[in-house]
This record gives sequence, C-alpha cells and structure tokens, in this order.
Amino acid sequence: MSNFTLTKTRLFEGVWEGVLLKNAEGSGPPALEVTHLDKPVSGVQTTEDREAGHWIVRVPIPVDVICDGVQVFLINDVATGETLESFTLLAGEALGDDFRAEMELLREELDMLKRAFRRHCLETM
Repeated sequence: MSNFTLTKTRLFEGVWEGVLLKNAEGSGPPALEVTHLDKPVSGVQTTEDREAGHWIVRVPIPVDVICDGVQVFLINDVATGETLESFTLLAGEALGDDFRAEMELLREELDMLKRAFRRHCLETM
C-alpha cells in the first residue's frame, strides 16, 4: 500500500487537479508519473501547500490525445509503481451509438418488467 492518497478536486481548462496527502511520515511528495497508453504525459506539477499540509497535483491534458473514444490516464508513484489515481475522458460521436443502444436496451427491459408486474397484479387479485 502506498504512503500517499491522491484525490481529484477538479478538471478545469484542460488540467486535472488533485490533492496528495501523506499517509505516513516522510520527507516530501513522491515522484509521480502520469501515463496515457503507456506513454508518459509531460508537464505534471506537484506544489506543496504548507498551510493545508498537502500537495496540489496538476496534470495538463495534452491536446494531441483528445479524440473520439475513451482515453484513460494513470497517475503512478514511481518508487512503488502503484497507481494512486486515474481519470478518463469520453468524447466523440463513436460513443453516441453505444449510449443510444444501451438506452434502448434499458427501455426494453423496463417495458418487459412493467408488463410482468401488471400481469402479476392481475393474477393475484
């Protein structure tokens, strides 16, 4: 288990932000590595907030990785190799068909349940 906990605070203007807390005594923040499709993401910043007793982690999302489909980013502790957090971007028309098909399936299942419930109510009266 990692000595650190990373919690997302927001995604704003193309930058993922989180708070890094220390779970055990140590001298400073871990070396973090952010990857997308096993390639490192550059520009990751870790800034100490002494008053609050934690670090602010900022991960800029590269413009060239934003495209149709699902994009997953992993934030790892370099020393332990443990994944502290991950975030996902969903975009594009490719997902529209998936969502519409899933919604149609849910509607059909709901209609089937309504019919079965009404039939059950009629049979028990």
